[in-house]
Amino acid sequence: MNITGLETLVFGVEDLAGCRQYLLDYGLEPSEHDPDRLEALDGSGVVLRPASMAGLPDAPQGCPLRKTVLGVADAATLQAIAEELGRDREVKRLPDGSIESVDDSGFAIGFQISQRKPLHLLGEVSNAPGSPIQRAANQLGVVAGRGRIQPRALSHIVYFVPDVAKAEAFYTQRLGYRVTDRFDGVGPFMQPAGSLEHHSHFLIGAPAFMQGVEHFTFHFGGPTEVIQNGNRFIEAGYQAFWGPGRHIFGSNWFWYFNSPLGCHVEMDADMDLHDNTWTPRNTSISADASQAFLLRRRDKWMPGPGTSHDGDYAA
Repeated sequence: MNITGLETLVFGVEDLAGCRQYLLDYGLEPSEHDPDRLEALDGSGVVLRPASMAGLPDAPQGCPLRKTVLGVADAATLQAIAEELGRDREVKRLPDGSIESVDDSGFAIGFQISQRKPLHLLGEVSNAPGSPIQRAANQLGVVAGRGRIQPRALSHIVYFVPDVAKAEAFYTQRLGYRVTDRFDGVGPFMQPAGSLEHHSHFLIGAPAFMQGVEHFTFHFGGPTEVIQNGNRFIEAGYQAFWGPGRHIFGSNWFWYFNSPLGCHVEMDADMDLHDNTWTPRNTSISADASQAFLLRRRDKWMPGPGTSHDGDYAA
């Protein structure tokens, strides 16, 4: 199945205005067609709807995520998915040409021919001595007073599921996903066949009452954007949950924040790419296995007379 990745996450929320402002402050922009659709630069995004809105798909109890929409490469893939899922569950054909069904964990899933816009933007480049890829002369790595930072593309989502083996089998056997890495006793990172990114889904085994979303995230242009945007987010009054740091599986830079959407929201950058020659890694989860390093955020300061090495004034 030539599934290319995430396109849209649909949430049903109580505080529509608060959730919308959160995503605007995060860096998403309103769609010109729907003010409650907030988009990244490639057009992937999040749709917010009132929790009580009629017609929203059902969700696991208490989960505000009402549908995960995946992109596919072409009409033939869309038809193949409809036929495959139609063997044992309802598949709805919607007026916009997409299809809608449900996975084996009870999450509503949609599929559409990908509507992501191609991006032609330079990502962050490091001037490492000896590297054949360098910034051009006079091209600055940091621009003072830079304006709004926007995420580039919807990256991945993490589900809490009561039966990891069943959930994994659905995505690998029915939809053609590959497992790229695995935390033993926790769950797999999974990549759709039409993408090289390390994962679009990570499944975490959890009790049934916890079923839902742990976090979702968008890609930014590099670690500098993650750090700068994360600092601005904190200055706007939002609370950090974990980070900043860098993961080992996927290698992506990360910074997680609490949100009013009923889950955490991450900012990430620089995820690994893998093709089908990659051999998945398996390891037990631990602090050392989940991150290469973790940083502590603090307000800016300047060293000077009377300051100690850690920035605090000496007694």
